[in-house]
Amino acid sequence: MESAAQTGSASNPRVRRQSVIGKMAETIALATVALTVVLGTVWPVQAQDQKPPYPSMAPLEQYLMAERNAEIALARSAAPESISHDAEVLVLGRHGYDAAVKGKNGFVCMVLRSWTAGIDDPDFWNPKLRAPICFNPPAARSYLPLMIKRTEFLLAGQSKAQMFDSIKAGLDNKELPAMEPGAMCYMLSKQGYLGDHAGHWHPHLMFFVPRMDAQTWGADLPGSPILAADDPQDRLTVFLVPVGKWSDGTADPTDVH
Repeated sequence: MESAAQTGSASNPRVRRQSVIGKMAETIALATVALTVVLGTVWPVQAQDQKPPYPSMAPLEQYLMAERNAEIALARSAAPESISHDAEVLVLGRHGYDAAVKGKNGFVCMVLRSWTAGIDDPDFWNPKLRAPICFNPPAARSYLPLMIKRTEFLLAGQSKAQMFDSIKAGLDNKELPAMEPGAMCYMLSKQGYLGDHAGHWHPHLMFFVPRMDAQTWGADLPGSPILAADDPQDRLTVFLVPVGKWSDGTADPTDVH
């Protein structure tokens, strides 16, 4: 991918995920959180008689950002300047992501769109979603290709179901890489929008590992700062760790710790 909650009082955050990105918190606001993008998102089960808010893909122009430099700046806001300054930066074009800035440190920053969420996420086609994210080198080599391929398949005209089938085939045939040890990312931008329920959510780190029991990391246990999200489509477990500061060093006033 891609993986947030609204503001409000919160303690004991927990993740329940229906797909990949998200969930967080004890209060209703935090409980609906989810990472979105990457990272998949976890939302409450939608009532069967409720119409999905975004039933299909919007015109492509709604997902694109008008100003290339604005997308570069937003992508870099995912991580502290000490990391993002020398990172490669990707921007979304009409056929997929293109390299806008050449990197020097192995990190890759970009702005994920809604289709990095889980297959049942109601924000899957939300054109307003913008998720700045900065991958470390192992994630850039092994997780980023999943997000690139999702985007390319959909922009080439595949349906949501066809895209997930293509990802499954790529994993089965080992055309997509196995997740590398140490794969993680920064999502510390206060400017991101992770979905209609999540909003900006909290600054956080995400760690990508092959699917495993969340308790292996002590995730989702009372008092644990670690949240877990299951991503069956990408065959991963994503561990989320909220932190207290945004990439610009300012404090998150809704910090759950």
